[in-house]
Amino acid sequence: MSLVSLKELMPEAKKKHYAIGQFNINNFQWAEATLRVAEREKSPVILASTDRIVDYLGGFKLIATTTKKMVEEMGITVPVVLHLDHGLSVERCIEAVDAGYSSVMYDGSKLPLEENIANTKEVVDYAKKQNVSVEAEIGSVGGTEDGITSGIKYADPKECYQLVEETGVDLLAAALGSVHGIYQGEPKLAFDLMQEISTNLNIIPLALHGGSGIPSHQIVKAIEYGHAKINVNTECNQAWTKAVRKYLELHPDSHNIPEIMQTGMSAIERVVAEKIHLFGTSNKAL
Repeated sequence: MSLVSLKELMPEAKKKHYAIGQFNINNFQWAEATLRVAEREKSPVILASTDRIVDYLGGFKLIATTTKKMVEEMGITVPVVLHLDHGLSVERCIEAVDAGYSSVMYDGSKLPLEENIANTKEVVDYAKKQNVSVEAEIGSVGGTEDGITSGIKYADPKECYQLVEETGVDLLAAALGSVHGIYQGEPKLAFDLMQEISTNLNIIPLALHGGSGIPSHQIVKAIEYGHAKINVNTECNQAWTKAVRKYLELHPDSHNIPEIMQTGMSAIERVVAEKIHLFGTSNKAL
């Protein structure tokens, strides 16, 4: 199956109150583990590379080519999106589109609104020609991602509506209290703003960044209030690290790399399966 864009999946997800999980590619074994679970669960899935990890993984073309080949060789039949997360510039988003990504996110959240809108629209105009979906961000999701730390800046509803109307994006990441990385205490999501923004955006769904560590009851409520895409990275990384560390403690003399790596991949699979069930996407690919 060829890669699909978010615009093919998101409206249905928002309408029927489920969310498709985005799981980051930190190396290609992350992708393999995620695809295996998605196929088993008959769930659509989003594989994402953050802009800052692209070069570490070998570049946009290698990521796109390898992901497509992996989908083919593994016999994956469920819808798979390859998404650029937090594209740092218009040029990087265009490079991802040209390389074969089926979805991109332009993150202009730290720019003045007018500049964010202008750059996002440039990405949308280019991506639409290739049937590639575009996600935008407004406000500032706090926490740490790829070594970059920032505080929370809640999205302004009026700015959300203006950005969506003037750019034609397919999906909006509105900062409403979630953070990247590890939460200190229970997250405090702005559900009142969330409901207001989602209702006024009508068919345009919301994307929840920093989905790792948010209690299940808050995730369910966020989906009810219009989130159709939820990003998970930290929990997969924590599970992989914990499993590999435990294996090495129990087998200090082992240098059986396939066994060590499989231990970590199995841990990722458990997290992905748990999230797919929580987000309500099991059997949604049937």
